[in-house]
Amino acid sequence: MIELSRKGDFFSREQLLLIILATIQLTNVLDFVIMMPLGPQFMRHFEISPQAFGLVVSCYTFSAAVFGFLGAFFIDRLDRRLALLVLYAGFTLGTLFCAIAPTYELLMLARATAGAFGGIMGALVMAIVGDAIPEARRGAATGIIMSSFSVASIAGVPFGLYLAHLLSWHAPFFMLAALSTVTWLGAFYFLPSMTQHLSRCTSTSPLDDMRMVLSTPNNWRTFMFMSMLMLSGFSVIPFISPYMVGNVGLSEADLPYIYLFGGLATFFTSRYVGVLSDKYGKKRIFQLAAACSIVPILLLTSLPQTPLALALCVTTLFMIFVSGRFVPAVSLITSSIESRYRGSFMSINSCVQQLSSGLASFLAGLVIGKGEGGALTNYWLVGIAASAATLLCITLVEWVKPAEEPAARVETEVTSLAESSL
Repeated sequence: MIELSRKGDFFSREQLLLIILATIQLTNVLDFVIMMPLGPQFMRHFEISPQAFGLVVSCYTFSAAVFGFLGAFFIDRLDRRLALLVLYAGFTLGTLFCAIAPTYELLMLARATAGAFGGIMGALVMAIVGDAIPEARRGAATGIIMSSFSVASIAGVPFGLYLAHLLSWHAPFFMLAALSTVTWLGAFYFLPSMTQHLSRCTSTSPLDDMRMVLSTPNNWRTFMFMSMLMLSGFSVIPFISPYMVGNVGLSEADLPYIYLFGGLATFFTSRYVGVLSDKYGKKRIFQLAAACSIVPILLLTSLPQTPLALALCVTTLFMIFVSGRFVPAVSLITSSIESRYRGSFMSINSCVQQLSSGLASFLAGLVIGKGEGGALTNYWLVGIAASAATLLCITLVEWVKPAEEPAARVETEVTSLAESSL
């Protein structure tokens, strides 16, 4: 089992591995979430409708879904380190293309490029967590990785919006491309080779891996669960900023506060939820967080014009419980597959995740209209649909079962990975 500390080391091997992975995930998350608060600027600059903006968001996720599926054929046959570095380099270039995109069409192409690499990369990060971290600590480790959303919200989104306000919407993507380049260099230097999973590969063809993953009933139940979870969240999330500006009465200058306070709250709650998941059970904590998330979903999507402080209370509660339910869900999903198939499984799961989130934002864009003064209409209908999907998730999570894998073998392999680190 991975040591928590080593005499003379500032960080343990496990801690350093998690820091690297969390930083990579931070840039991946920031590339996606920065799009949402920039929604009003995109719609004004390119003179596009909410439906067209929803398509920009969906373009990233649909691309990630397609390439996530293709990546499942080979991802378990490569050194995890090599695969991660190649994908991260492609993601960085895609983000740079977003920064220099002069037209709506080229922006969509750039978003598709970033999604093609970012989707598989996010799945690979979670596969590494599943390989390296024992089940007893996996919830807490997942909480650390998921806290990248909080850090992105606290620092990345407000600073990105400040740059966009000061310069243009291109500036946040230039910033992110630069940050990703520095992070890639750090990963190149510090990440160890990760090939332990290759020794467990018994199939002779990538098609055999795919057949094994797709022929397991528990995996299909997991995919269905993830699909509903993404539908319940990403039908609401992409339109929060336009709704806050057009309906609630916030100015674009107020938008960073949504992500600042929400990020500060979830920075602490995400890791705490991970610890609770390890202590009381991932399914139980997920069901509790999911049930609690329905209230802020309904409040947020029907909020009238209201003072900034009250609006921030609602958006912060929304982020706490929506991100809170995702921590035990991801940890449970990671534990539902044997380690030798985990890379392929997580790539397909990423495909399902991205396809579902893209479909959610696209369908929500069809339901939502634009009224006088830029106000969004029918957002409350989206909230009802998201709440119904959440209730379905509470039932579906009971169908997801953990993989049966010999504990001794897992412990030996995790120790081996730790000893090969740095």
